Amino acid sequence: MYYAVFAALIFGTALTVAVAFIDLGPMNNVLMLSIAMTKALLVILFFMHVRWSTRLTWVVAASGFFWLLILFGLTMTDYVSRGWVDGTKVGTFPFAGR
Repeated sequence: MYYAVFAALIFGTALTVAVAFIDLGPMNNVLMLSIAMTKALLVILFFMHVRWSTRLTWVVAASGFFWLLILFGLTMTDYVSRGWVDGTKVGTFPFAGR
């Protein structure tokens, strides 16, 4: 089983490298983050033995993923809202080129 999970992780890495050479526009980041989260889930479930652990361990692991989603959400709100206020676009700051 560990070899199958290891092969899936290697395949995920190769898939991430292959997607890096394809221009999908803004979907590149979404696809790469999806692959990375799938690989992280495999590591947590099998190599960290969460799959066979108690329910409390499941709650702790799930809360870590939930916290990661909160951080991604906060980061994306900052990224999406750039340029809504005058002077906040990249390259429009005073003395940006000095």
